[in-house]
Amino acid sequence: MNHIKNFKNLTKKDVGIAGGKGASLGEMTKAGIPVPPGFVILASAFDRFLEETDLFQQVEIELKKINYKDVNSVDRSSAIIRDLIYDAKIPKDLEKEIMADFKKLGANFVAVRSSATAEDSSVASWAGELESYLNTTEKDILANVKKCWSSLFTPRAIFYRHEKDMLKTHVSVAVVVQKMIDSEKSGICFSVHPVTEDRNQMIIEAGWGLGEAIVSGSITPDSYVLNKKKMSIMDANISNQEKKLVKDLKKRIKWASVSKTEKGKQVLPQKEIITLAKICLRIEKHYKKPQDIEWAYEKNKFYIVQSRPITTL
Repeated sequence: MNHIKNFKNLTKKDVGIAGGKGASLGEMTKAGIPVPPGFVILASAFDRFLEETDLFQQVEIELKKINYKDVNSVDRSSAIIRDLIYDAKIPKDLEKEIMADFKKLGANFVAVRSSATAEDSSVASWAGELESYLNTTEKDILANVKKCWSSLFTPRAIFYRHEKDMLKTHVSVAVVVQKMIDSEKSGICFSVHPVTEDRNQMIIEAGWGLGEAIVSGSITPDSYVLNKKKMSIMDANISNQEKKLVKDLKKRIKWASVSKTEKGKQVLPQKEIITLAKICLRIEKHYKKPQDIEWAYEKNKFYIVQSRPITTL
């Protein structure tokens, strides 16, 4: 059985097999949005892995032992379950399938991201609960896939399921493998103003280097407010950014100082802001819902790395 699907063969209807992230990337690829190429290791691969390694029962037993009033109890079970998953062997044919698709992608570095398939994904926003591994190479892809699988059982994710009353719900996890964009600049776009909730305004945030710096809240980005009907910039707040996340020569991610030429300079010039805004507007129109979009810019081209509904409106 095939446990892998290319983004091209997925749509937004595939949340059940590819998770929210995987389904969204497939949907945008099909709609002609510039998404870095990739594939999804479907949730069925994780289910099969649990079954064939007899981990299914062991995980259930461990979850039943948890006393949710005691943080240490959650931490202990999480550590045990994650170790069990990490130490178990991926079935040989599945391993082969993953490696073959990785080679087909022709990328030296990929981002490996968890994509949960909670059945009621509108109630449960899993986005912040699971893990991502950037700059993954051929050497560590299988290990990072297992780490993504096991991130379904971080203390946060276990507690989240308990809180949302989803302990009896079957939740699985797919894994997104996507060509890594070595972004010169990156950021977030809210297709509706998240504070004033004005639907005719869009906010773009931009920073130098890799996007995780903004997503994690480690830097204050530039922010640009746009009028969506006129496609004009209403306001621009330029932030004096001191540091950025970059890849070093060993392809590890590290902090670096923003160069003299970049310091205090507007990250996106006007023309680029409008180009990006048009892409983001297309995504909003496609989904017919306000979107929270992550973008990256490399070699004069914008890429969309993720898009999800804005849940706070």
